[in-house]
Amino acid sequence: MEKNKPSLRGRLAASEAFLSVVASLICIVIGLALGIVVLAIINPEHALGDGLWVIISSGLKSPRNMGTVLANAAPLIMTGLSVGFAFKTGLFNIGAAGQYTLGAFGALYCAIVLHLPWYLCLLAAMILGAVWGAIPGFFKAYLNINEVITAIMFNWIGLYLVNDIMYGKGKSPMYDLASTKTHSLRKAAPEAMIPSCGMSDLFGKLQSVTIAIFIAIFFAIVVYIVLGKTTFGYELKACGFNKNAAQYAGINEKRNIVLSMTIAGALAGVGAGLYYLSTVAEWNPQVSTALPAIGFNGISAALLACSNPIGTIFSSVFISYITVGGTKLSTQYYTKEIADVITALIIYLCAFSLLFKNKIRSALTGGKKRAAGLGKGGND
Repeated sequence: MEKNKPSLRGRLAASEAFLSVVASLICIVIGLALGIVVLAIINPEHALGDGLWVIISSGLKSPRNMGTVLANAAPLIMTGLSVGFAFKTGLFNIGAAGQYTLGAFGALYCAIVLHLPWYLCLLAAMILGAVWGAIPGFFKAYLNINEVITAIMFNWIGLYLVNDIMYGKGKSPMYDLASTKTHSLRKAAPEAMIPSCGMSDLFGKLQSVTIAIFIAIFFAIVVYIVLGKTTFGYELKACGFNKNAAQYAGINEKRNIVLSMTIAGALAGVGAGLYYLSTVAEWNPQVSTALPAIGFNGISAALLACSNPIGTIFSSVFISYITVGGTKLSTQYYTKEIADVITALIIYLCAFSLLFKNKIRSALTGGKKRAAGLGKGGND
């Protein structure tokens, strides 16, 4: 029995989780190395001390900086889960930005206008995000229209629809003429704010640090269980792997496509609720002519995590950490957008994660295979 037991190298080579983690770490290391090169090209004298080191160390320099990282990581985890969930089921949810926008509207409307408690506002954000995600899913399932095209179109429809309602020619109950943004929840609807439960005290009295990060982690665990431990999750993934085989097995492919996009939209909508109900920022309907970047950053988080729900937690915190570090760069030497460049390099390398995984697997098992091949050749 012991002789047939696989070696440690064999078990590691067979572990998709291990291979994904190592491949992601390789992407990060190479991305940071290339980031140093970019920083050196821009300003070689300050590439390390005033460049990369500032980005890497800023989050740990003060509790408030780390609090900002967590406050921005919570919604990013949700959009990452949204994109990753769709990836797992064979769909590309590029509409997370639009679903996030509808979620923001649902949360803020229920908070500012209806004065509902935060958990009902979060539920409204989830429902509106789900509806906006279901539409591309319906077009994909029943009209065979590519979900990427439909989702992109509905991103912009959602953005301008929400802006028009929120602004309301300056007379909307959600719009604050004094700030040219939606009313601050701290003044207009404190009952709709996600509770801090002492989190703000841990991070330098930063009030935007709430239990949102724990809510996001909870959703990540739920998605992990649904996809990996339930029949429903297996059916969704089966449709993604091979829809013809899934149909042959009696799985309702059309229903699962709609459900997959609906769940993905709901996750993105919750992300917006976590962000705005934590009062990290207010929505500016007059100047928000660009889609929320966090919707597209979710693609980065999902890619870096290889669409693993638990991995998405860590990839989102990492991306948030790098982004916050980029805002601390001295404008005397670099622009703050340089952090986005470094993140983009890391994400670009994620496109090669499958190559890295195969190389690692080959390195762990290649010796045995080569030896076996030589043995067979000798016998012939």
